[in-house]
Amino acid sequence: MSVSSIGAQSALIMQQLVQMRSQFDDLQRQLGTGQKSATYAGLGINRGVTVSLNAQLSAISGYDNTIDNVMARINLMNTALGNMIDITTTVKSAMVQANGVSNGSGALVAQQTGQSSLDQLLALLNAQAGDRYLFSGRATNTPAVETLDHIMNGDGARAGLKQLIFERNQADLGIDGLGRLTIGGSGNSVQVDEQATSFGLKLASITSTVTGATVSGPTGSPASESIDFSAAAPNPGETVTLRFNLPDGTSENLTLTATTDSPPGSNEFTIGTTPGQTASSFQTALTTAVGKLAGTSLTAASAIAASSDFFNADANNPPQRVGGSSPFYAATGMVAGTAANTVIWYTGETGTDPARSTATAKIDQSLSVSYGARANEDALRTLVQNVATLAAVTISPTDPNGVGLSSELDQRLTANLGAPGTQTVTDIESDLASAQTSLKAAKDRHQQANSTLSDFLQQIEGVSNEDVGAQLLTLQTRMQASMQVTSMLSQLSLVNFLK
Repeated sequence: MSVSSIGAQSALIMQQLVQMRSQFDDLQRQLGTGQKSATYAGLGINRGVTVSLNAQLSAISGYDNTIDNVMARINLMNTALGNMIDITTTVKSAMVQANGVSNGSGALVAQQTGQSSLDQLLALLNAQAGDRYLFSGRATNTPAVETLDHIMNGDGARAGLKQLIFERNQADLGIDGLGRLTIGGSGNSVQVDEQATSFGLKLASITSTVTGATVSGPTGSPASESIDFSAAAPNPGETVTLRFNLPDGTSENLTLTATTDSPPGSNEFTIGTTPGQTASSFQTALTTAVGKLAGTSLTAASAIAASSDFFNADANNPPQRVGGSSPFYAATGMVAGTAANTVIWYTGETGTDPARSTATAKIDQSLSVSYGARANEDALRTLVQNVATLAAVTISPTDPNGVGLSSELDQRLTANLGAPGTQTVTDIESDLASAQTSLKAAKDRHQQANSTLSDFLQQIEGVSNEDVGAQLLTLQTRMQASMQVTSMLSQLSLVNFLK
């Protein structure tokens, strides 16, 4: 009989043991990691699907990181904008309270409120998320606005807002404080002439209810208008109304009333015994009234106009300044300033495209959101401009026109802060809220997609712990049996075999 090789059988069993040991180690790895294979090759025909699913999950993770970053930036921007709205309310309240005070102290309190509010506004506009400035447009590494001190007081050779307001005030008032008007008389008539300049009060119309009085104008360039009292004596209560256009685009009426009182009251002229006396009294009353109008309404309008020139400027649009040299009482027109002689308050990126488009983020395969902002947007510029004007115009408590000037200035600033048909801070908040809605919707979709894809991937890559455990027990039993057989074979010899 033939006897098979015991050594060959033992070698075969040892090879099987090595394979089972390798299989045992792989099952232990599966049990520990929950993954079917450590490499894509081990997944067989599903390896391509797995690569694709992992790529999609990685893309979703990247989009979600972008969403989180953008959402954080928008939250900071909304916080800043909300504070700006609160500042607007505070400033308006301060101006209302100032108008309730019968002396200049109310104006001083309002100005102090304006200064502190402007400081807060500029800090909010220079807000950062990490190292990114939020209101600088595309210039995310550049502060959006200049410092409070530079904007108000200038920087060396560069003039600030206060200097521009001072220059414009001189040019608008003129050396005699009559708004660049010449008021004169000849016999029975009084004539008002504009000076050859673009500054000061501009004649709009003259009307009269005075019996027998003749009014004419305004005509010519520079314009001129007049009133003649030759025909008959006025009756008490009859009026003459002159309308003036102011530098900020507003208009003011000045009405003088005929009276028999001597001396006459405010905005009144005494009816004389002759037309010449009436004309002389009217000229005196008109000169006084125009001086008061210049010290109140015109001064306020002049400050508004200068502030508008200052804040409408940027790196591509230089500010307009009064031409000539100091003092500016004789100035006749405006000239373009430069970045070398005037502070440019907005230091961020400028452009003609919408501010929101200056920062975009791709939050899905085919979806992007825009959330940029510039500090020189209409709503933000208007807020800074008007608060800065309030802070820049100093009204002395001893100024006889102080209360009137404060009232005229506050009325204009309040109207500008709530002008209908213009962009508001709330409009910017609404734009950002729309972006937030898109971000939240995209993240919700990502969560759903991530759950679906992860489940699918788990079905391909994952293993059942119960199945792996059963396989381990089965394999362990086989390995023990094989090792016992191997042990028995290793003890065989020819002598033992023949026994």
